[in-house]
Formats: sequence, structure tokens, C-alpha cells
Amino acid sequence: MPETAGPAPLLLLGPLLRHVDPVSATVWVETDRACEVTVLGRTARTFCVNGHHYALVVVEDLEPGSSTPYEVHLDDVRVWPPAQSPFPASRIRTAGRPGPFRLAFGSCRYATPTSVDVREQIPPDALDAFARRLLGMPEDEWPDALVLLGDQVYADEITPATRTWMAARRDLDEPPGAQAADFEEYTRLYAESWSDAEVRWLMSTIPSSMVFDDHEMIDDWNTSAAWRAEVTPTDWWKRRICGGLVTYWIYQHLGNLSPRELAENDTWQAIQASPDEDAGPMLDEMARAADEEPLTVRWSYVRHWGPARLVMVDTRAGRALEEADRKIVDDEEFAWVDAQVTQAVADGVDHLLIGTSLPWLLPHAVHDIERWNETLSVRHHGRLLGRLMEKLRQAADLEHWAAFEQSFERLGRTLLEVGRGERGRPPATALVLSGDVHHAYAAELVNPGGTESRIHQLTVSPLHNAAPHAIEIGFKLGWSRWARGLTGAMTRLARVRPSALQWRKHAGPFFGNELGELVLDGRDARFLLWATSRDEDGTEHFTQVLDTRLSATTRSSATLGA
Repeated sequence: MPETAGPAPLLLLGPLLRHVDPVSATVWVETDRACEVTVLGRTARTFCVNGHHYALVVVEDLEPGSSTPYEVHLDDVRVWPPAQSPFPASRIRTAGRPGPFRLAFGSCRYATPTSVDVREQIPPDALDAFARRLLGMPEDEWPDALVLLGDQVYADEITPATRTWMAARRDLDEPPGAQAADFEEYTRLYAESWSDAEVRWLMSTIPSSMVFDDHEMIDDWNTSAAWRAEVTPTDWWKRRICGGLVTYWIYQHLGNLSPRELAENDTWQAIQASPDEDAGPMLDEMARAADEEPLTVRWSYVRHWGPARLVMVDTRAGRALEEADRKIVDDEEFAWVDAQVTQAVADGVDHLLIGTSLPWLLPHAVHDIERWNETLSVRHHGRLLGRLMEKLRQAADLEHWAAFEQSFERLGRTLLEVGRGERGRPPATALVLSGDVHHAYAAELVNPGGTESRIHQLTVSPLHNAAPHAIEIGFKLGWSRWARGLTGAMTRLARVRPSALQWRKHAGPFFGNELGELVLDGRDARFLLWATSRDEDGTEHFTQVLDTRLSATTRSSATLGA
């Protein structure tokens, strides 16, 4: 009997267009079995991790400023685009085209709209809505890049379907309960988040850059030394953190790397040398070391975008947490960040972008509370008041840059030196892009003065989630004068060291599901904000609610709707 061929491999997730520069691109996929993946004539063999199969295809020798449609073939069978796809062809658009550079960004996307519990009353998904908006736009108005600033999956807030699936494989009454416990459960979260048609098409066409926040691992991840002392000795933590970090490395971090960085990455090269071996044990060891010895893996990275430079900063995995010397970014990592900033200025960029999942400039009253909490936690460490401050820190998520005074001030000094021209020609803007806090706003550093660069905090969150009403009230009050007066009195009473940095709200706050967009044209910069809404009859809308210039001499903004 002649041997019959088995079924063709299936494309489970992707393609995701990841790193794109003027002459190359990387395309990520997940498949159901080992196979060869081909994109534009370039082929990569899948690699295996705990029985799952992935590939990252490096496409080189592209033309600068080009737009190239592509397909994905598995073992020479076309699997992308799907038959009868309603979407335009996926394409690789390299840097170098005329016109402004457009960057979309946001954070906090909880699963897909079809998988969440309708009783949660989550507003429409901004990422889905943005994909649908692009369908009716000329290609030259599409964004050049998409930046996702944390919480691409929620390991500690699962959907009803995932809870049922988890309950069939283990006892949810045992820790960690109804949360992701291992690699296999994390892979389901990514499948649930990235499988809807609109997001698949969007991420196949707009190159994406990503970074984690706490929910990819666990709520309050690395909040403090006390948190780590409580969590890490448990019998479930090692499997949890290894599952989270290994899947993050595969699904998010790998695509953040350029072809040159991939060639220099020891872990990636070891996988490429033995593609038929299961890389699970090796990646588990990488993840264990990254959790216990943060200097073994650098999660931060840089994106080069012509007039703009993005320095993406890991503010979660590499913290220094001893109470007497707390830093949101440890000294070695911050030295690396500082060097990248200096290089960007030396290269003459017009816009310096700092990506960090956690906002640097918060509403004033919230900033004061976090500084007050840290001061008392440090001063009374090991005593009753210190323990009470630690409980408050974890319960209220007081863990942003404001809760790490040394790091907050150090980033301020770096940006002031850039803005004053102490490191070379000042860029037109220095923009800190963040998410996490489930609302959107723009704030501007106003003192100390003497800067030629405009220094802004731009925060956009969530893409798909819902903020409790109490949080909405709290952040609205956080900008008010009377709340600032109250928290200012608290900080003075506690003898909190004041900061010389002063900022003011430029726009917002805005609540709901939102996506931000930067339009960079020469040395001009605009910030646009889009928000979703739903009528009583279920009709969904995606509306521009803000258009404000960030780089002009006059500080003007227009709120366009609610």
C-alpha cells in the first residue's frame, strides 16, 4: 500500500508582524505540529516548547519605504490569509515612506469580547474597533507601529470558559486557584486574547512592540521585598513564574528583538541549533534564573523609527526591592537605559519615547500618597506602622514610579538633561508612554524650566477592560486642588522629601476603553485619543475624543467628544 500523507499542519495563532526596520522584518506564528513556515520565500523550521510549536521567520532584503503583501505557507500549503477573508492582504510596510510617522499605543486587554462574561459590562474592545476603522482608511494613513504597554493577558482574571477548562485539569480549591498555574494554562490565555479575526488581521499588518506588566504573571508582581518573601517560598510559585516568563519570552519578547539581536541571543541560538528538541526544560531554567537573578535576562529593548526612538523599559522583573534602597529599575538596567537615551540624542532623533508599563507622572494626589506610603514603609520597616504601610501598598497597588523615589527622580534628571541640551541637540519632545491605571490622560513637566524639549507623560489604558467606579472617582479627584492640598498636608506631616519636579495635567482624564495615537511629522507631534462606546441598542462606536499638539510653542488641545 502506498504511504498516504497526513493532514496538513494548522495555523493556531498569528501571523504576528513584529520587528520591522527599513530592510527586514520578523513574522511569528504558532502551529499545531512541527513544520516549515514560509513567508516571502524565506523559510524557518518550527521549534517545540512543551509540545507546542512556534516559528519566527526573518524576512530580509526588503526595500526601504516599501509595502509588500505576504502569505504564510506551512509545508508549502497556504494557510494565511484564510479563504474568503474579508480583510485586506497582510503586508510588510518598511520604514522610509514619505509623510508622518504614526504610532498607536495602549495597554490592558482582557481576553476577546466574545469570551468575557457579559455581566462584567466591559465596553467594546478598542483594539478590535481600531482594526475595523483601518479597513475604511487609505493604507498611507495606517499606523506604522503598534505599542502594547502591558497586560496583554490576565493570568489572574480568567474568563468563565477558561475557568471551566482549568477545573477539568486540576483542583481550583488548591493554590493558585482560578488563575494560571503553568505553561499550558498560559498558552490558553494567549490563544484566547489573540484569536479573534480583527486582532489577527491587525497584528499581521501593523508591526507590534510589547512589554509585560503584573497581570501577565500575577497581580502585585514584585511590589516589594515583603511580597516576594511571602509568595516565592510557596509550592506553586516556581511553576507559575516559569510558565509566565517562558510564554512571555515566546509570545511577546522574541518578536521585540531585531535580526541582529536574535543572532546575538544565546537562548534563541541554542533553540535554532536543535529545533527538533523540546526547548521547555532550557526555557524553564532561563525563566527561573530571570526570576531569581534579574541580571541574567534583559527584557528592555530599543526600537529605531527614523525621527523617533523608543526605549522600552522593563519596570517589573528587574526591580531592587530592599526597603532601604528601592528602585523600580536597578542600577545596571538604568545605566543601560541612560546609555540608550544618550545614543538617541547623539543620533539626532526628533522625538524620544520612553515606554514603561507604569506611569511616571501620576495625578498629584495619587503621587503624594505613593510617596507618603514609601517613606513610612522605609522609616518604620519591621515595626507595626511599617507593616500597616506594606498592607496598604499591596491592597491599593501603590507601586508606580512615585513609589520608588530614587528611580522617579533619576528619570526626571535624565529627561531634564536631554531637554536642556546637556547631551546634544534636544529632541522636540520627550514622551513617556504608559498604561496600567485604567484611564487616559496627558501631563506635562513644567518645572524645573529651561528645557527646549517638551516633556510629557501620555497614559492610555485599558484597551479592553473596565475600571471599578471607585477607581474612576479616585483618579478624577487625584487631579483636584483640594485633594492635592489634603495629600500635601499628609506628606508634610510625614516629612516626605519633596521633589523639585512639577507637572500639570495637559488633557483628561478620560475613562472607558481607549487607544492612543501619536502623529510625528518632522519636529511636530500630536496626540490623538480614541474611545469606544455602545448605544442601548448594542451599536458600537469608536470616536476620536482628543487631538492635542505636544510640540508647538502654544499649549493647545481640543477635546472632541466623550
